[in-house]
Amino acid sequence: MAKVTFKPLGARLLIEAVEQAEVTAGGIVLPETAKEKPQQGKVLAAGPGERNDKGERVEMDVKVGDIVLFAKYSGTEVKMDGKKLLIMRESDLLGIVG
Repeated sequence: MAKVTFKPLGARLLIEAVEQAEVTAGGIVLPETAKEKPQQGKVLAAGPGERNDKGERVEMDVKVGDIVLFAKYSGTEVKMDGKKLLIMRESDLLGIVG
């Protein structure tokens, strides 16, 4: 993958969603309209984290390369280099996979 030229601010992340399989375990092909929005993705870029009340930077628990879970309609969808990506806050994540 090409190097990301987008740097999120604060506790925001740039995430590439992992698409749902197009065929079910039973062999049924799902049309685009029947697929649910992805709820898992890979962190491509991460901001430096928020600042606490003392002005000190608080590092995020998530880092570039992590596979994360998020709610169906979390984040803001953007298109970069022909790919649909999501920008979301660390607080919108449900957890890290693996």
